[in-house]
Amino acid sequence: MFNFNFIKKIKKIFFPFYKNSDLKFVFKKLQQDSPNNPKAAMFVGGCVRKYLLNENIDDIDIATSLTTDQIKEKFRNTKFDIIDSGIKHGTVTLVHKNLKLELTTLRKDIKTDGRHAEIEYTDDWKKDSERRDFTINAIYLDINGKIFDPQLGTIDLKNRSIKFIGDPQKRIQEDFLRIIRFIRFSLEYESKIEPTTIEAIKLNLDGIQNISKERILSELFKILSTKKFVKLNNNKQLKDIFSLVFPELKYLERLNKLETIINESKFDNKTLLAILLIDETNNHEYFGHKYNVSNQLKETLNLVAKNFINLKKNKEFFAKDLKKKIYFFGKKHLITLNLLSFLINKKMKLKSYLDVLNNIRKFNIPKFSFDGNYLKEKGMKEGALIGKTLKLIEYEWLDNNFRISNERVLEIIKHQKR
Repeated sequence: MFNFNFIKKIKKIFFPFYKNSDLKFVFKKLQQDSPNNPKAAMFVGGCVRKYLLNENIDDIDIATSLTTDQIKEKFRNTKFDIIDSGIKHGTVTLVHKNLKLELTTLRKDIKTDGRHAEIEYTDDWKKDSERRDFTINAIYLDINGKIFDPQLGTIDLKNRSIKFIGDPQKRIQEDFLRIIRFIRFSLEYESKIEPTTIEAIKLNLDGIQNISKERILSELFKILSTKKFVKLNNNKQLKDIFSLVFPELKYLERLNKLETIINESKFDNKTLLAILLIDETNNHEYFGHKYNVSNQLKETLNLVAKNFINLKKNKEFFAKDLKKKIYFFGKKHLITLNLLSFLINKKMKLKSYLDVLNNIRKFNIPKFSFDGNYLKEKGMKEGALIGKTLKLIEYEWLDNNFRISNERVLEIIKHQKR
């Protein structure tokens, strides 16, 4: 049997991500004016953290002493597309095929208001590190694989400890969203929380009200996407913070049962949101209004809420007409309802949940092949009668296990035309 962790370690040693030819090209350009200075540019943030932990790297951030104008000049007329993704914050994005790089000029904060920061460019790497949120996000890696760690983040990473850089209260007050980011990273790394951090968070919770709803919702979805989220109840301190920040997500006890099926079932962050929100009240509507969620998400939450009472009262909800329900609601919605039913009904066994799940997944939704044009070809005049007749045909098609003959369709049309 293959040891995939061993293979990943071998790959890290002999084929580290920074040896990629496109990345070498980028660094060569950035160091053009100072080829002997590896600190003209360095990797930073998540890509370094994940590299050190031997995890898959998705986003690549590069810090550089060059200004945005200098970066754009160096990559003009190269294979990279240049995107002004955050010029006022000193960030330029380079894109080539599937490679996306965010390059940000070294900077220090001059003034912060809990949401935004006024920055000033610098060539001081330590100053740049001091404005970051956590020590584990202030580890730099040069193109030769050498670490620069001014905040001792590698030690905290090894110990899986999430620590604010310097004074936690000051870091939080620079950007109150860092409270929610702290929840995410602490969950991800199953970190122990220091009492001073807990105190700083509780003292500054009100500041989250000043953050845009879009940023909060985006960070929440990242938390819900964290594999360790189902273990939130195992960390009382973190659970308490989460509940204070998101009081509408009040059904955290449902995570306990959810943890038992984590290996048998996959669910996305929107499904988790519905599971934690939905009850007999309008809790989901309040949440949707508070965070100005998309119309698509509103529809999903409303549909789950509409069926919630049926799920709770009717234990045979999935035993009857399952195929019809899949046809009307779609597989994704039925999978969410099945999961919710499993979590709210204490007597529902794992086998019952998995049986329904498998039946939903393997069912190929048939296509209803009749439409208004067909009815008009058969002599029916345009108008409300066409819609009514189509519904009659469709319901009979459904009742007959998604089958109906052309002769029977013509009979229905003939009867309706009278």
